[in-house]
Amino acid sequence: MLFESLTTTSFELANRVVMAPMTRSRADVANTPGALMAEYYGQRASAGLIVTEGTSPSPNGLGYARIPGLFNEAQVRGWKAVTEAVHAKGGKIFVQLMHTGRVSHVANLPTGAEVLGPMAAASPGQMHTDSLGMQPRSAPRAMSASDIAHAVDEYAQSARLAIEAGFDGVELHAANGYLVEQFLNANVNQRSDAYGGSIDARNRFALEVARATVAAIGAHRVGIRLSPYGVFNSTGAFPEVEAQYLTLTRELSTLGLLYLHVLDHSAMDNYMGAPPVPAAFKLQLRAAFQGLFILAGGFDRASAEEALAAGHADLIAFARPFLANPDLVERMRTNATLNIADMATLYTPGPKGYTDYPARAA
Repeated sequence: MLFESLTTTSFELANRVVMAPMTRSRADVANTPGALMAEYYGQRASAGLIVTEGTSPSPNGLGYARIPGLFNEAQVRGWKAVTEAVHAKGGKIFVQLMHTGRVSHVANLPTGAEVLGPMAAASPGQMHTDSLGMQPRSAPRAMSASDIAHAVDEYAQSARLAIEAGFDGVELHAANGYLVEQFLNANVNQRSDAYGGSIDARNRFALEVARATVAAIGAHRVGIRLSPYGVFNSTGAFPEVEAQYLTLTRELSTLGLLYLHVLDHSAMDNYMGAPPVPAAFKLQLRAAFQGLFILAGGFDRASAEEALAAGHADLIAFARPFLANPDLVERMRTNATLNIADMATLYTPGPKGYTDYPARAA
């Protein structure tokens, strides 16, 4: 089933393989995609669907060095070269909209931008800056109601720009401890207003972003990524986690989103020992969502086929295998040996460890 096509409400996917979003830190000056990024994504266009690296809808969301944005015309032009490279090879591509929120350092932000979050508490740990090296993450300013409304508008406008840039749709990043999950997660969000203190209040920002994005470009062009039980960026499970995510998923389903993308961090050694997302809970999420269901987290060909055959998902996302294997789909189809990724070059500038991995000889 992994290599079978899939017809969606928007388009046909050549197979059930999704290239998962992965930060690569190769944007050019002013967080603009360049020719190197177009080459990278074009090389991997045989995936049924590509979801790009996290891309900020706001100057305030550019928390990491050299990540791309999508909030001005120069960035639209840069991304248009990427989408054209993918479409020229018959691929489909969504942009992942990721606002880093408090997972940020001011040295990575453009002039006039600021670090924001649901609370005025810094995210623990350090992060790389090109100008200062490793630094403790900057303390955010707690977002006011007007800040929240502005951020929601930024997501909607970025989605409009995504369509202008030629993307087939957008994925809202509500996982991995970035801004949307900072509101969802009870360990981070200690607000006592309409955006915190209860399941419905913590879900409110995510749902406002989803509704605004749907209104901007249509539900058939919108997906969302969740990581319940994840611990990345100081999140972690909390007593109401399953009830909250089921409530969120049911409400997202009523909006008619194209897909729900669920990431299980437990198979990933760089996600700090996250517990598995319980299998029964994944099935509950699957049942609660009426659109397409994507699973991600440690899959290979065999386990992907098993999950699809069992009806646990409609598509399977692969991350690390795509780093070093631009022709991953064909390699899996023929059971060929995979290239091994050089993790030391995951976030470094330039083509090394990015566009120089060889495809298998014909």
